[in-house]
Amino acid sequence: MNESTQLSDLFLQGQEEEALKYVQAFLESHSHEQLYGELLTPAMYRIGELWEQNEISVAEEHLATAVCDFVLSATELRNKDKDGRKKAMIFGPEGEEHYIGLKMVAAMFREEGYDVRYMGPNLPLDSALELAGEWQPDVVALSGALAHRLPVLKTYAEAFSKVDSNPAVLIGGRAVTLSSFADLRIKGAVVVRELGALREWIRTGKGSNDDTLSTG
Repeated sequence: MNESTQLSDLFLQGQEEEALKYVQAFLESHSHEQLYGELLTPAMYRIGELWEQNEISVAEEHLATAVCDFVLSATELRNKDKDGRKKAMIFGPEGEEHYIGLKMVAAMFREEGYDVRYMGPNLPLDSALELAGEWQPDVVALSGALAHRLPVLKTYAEAFSKVDSNPAVLIGGRAVTLSSFADLRIKGAVVVRELGALREWIRTGKGSNDDTLSTG
């Protein structure tokens, strides 16, 4: 059994303290980026797959998500320098209930010094655009977990490409790793398929390779 599978089992069992100890031990020899990309993301993907296959209940999926949320919040790093920070607005579109990936993305932007407004999942487009008009973010990052969210992600991304501050629009989540995403073209959006590519984009404004990050 690999590390992410062991951790997902702790999530499913509701073992908050054991899961936190497991993650803290992992961080003794790994970075937070590795935590997000190599441990937490695969663990939650497995839980999502188990739910889709009806091998776990909705209640079990919610419990696992809550424990992962606890662990993520308990281990998050924050950059405390507040001068001249760029701004990132992070959320899930209306109808999208998954949020753990969004929290990992928000944590990575904070670690890199961004002023972050994490709006959570299920944010209506009108409300999101209103906030963007007032706050003028440099980056808008949104995420979807399931394939049927892809058209909604496209609608949101295209709407944000017209915001006055001209933010970079990033799209990620499990949905963009699915084969059904290949035929969806989103003009001007940056598609982020894994967290290492996101870190590279935050630091350099471009992806580490064409397989993990691309523009529509």
